[in-house]
Amino acid sequence: MTVRVEREDFDVGAEVARLTVGRSDIGAIVTFSGTVRGGSGADAITAMTLEHYPGMTEAELARVEAEAGKRWPLKASLIVHRIGTLKPGENIVLVVTASAHRQAAFAAAEFLMDYLKTRAPFWKKEMRADGQARWVAARECDREAAGRWEEISPPR
Repeated sequence: MTVRVEREDFDVGAEVARLTVGRSDIGAIVTFSGTVRGGSGADAITAMTLEHYPGMTEAELARVEAEAGKRWPLKASLIVHRIGTLKPGENIVLVVTASAHRQAAFAAAEFLMDYLKTRAPFWKKEMRADGQARWVAARECDREAAGRWEEISPPR
């Protein structure tokens, strides 16, 4: 189980290879990679700046990653989240879950992403083509998606 918060870009293929090298107990690998969305017109995003509280953020991500490992029989997992100023199309987040079977890997990846979208201690500011900047809050649909995990206790 690994968590990284960093400014540098990541290579999805290299990260998966590093996580699974020499492992014959893994039958399913689920990856989610998110990029900065650009859009069009006056509301187009020209950049996004991500801030965090060093030490606290990594500890909280490790805690939620451990929670995923308690809920599902994961063989390995990885969260990489970038900080700093990113441009549209650049990588922002990577979640990788590996398990013997696909159901656990899919569910754990969804759980981790729902957490990252709603509760992870990152502050995101979007810069727009019209010159305006705004802090990003979790959307209601993301909060609803995350709420389902409070009710689900999967079998181990």
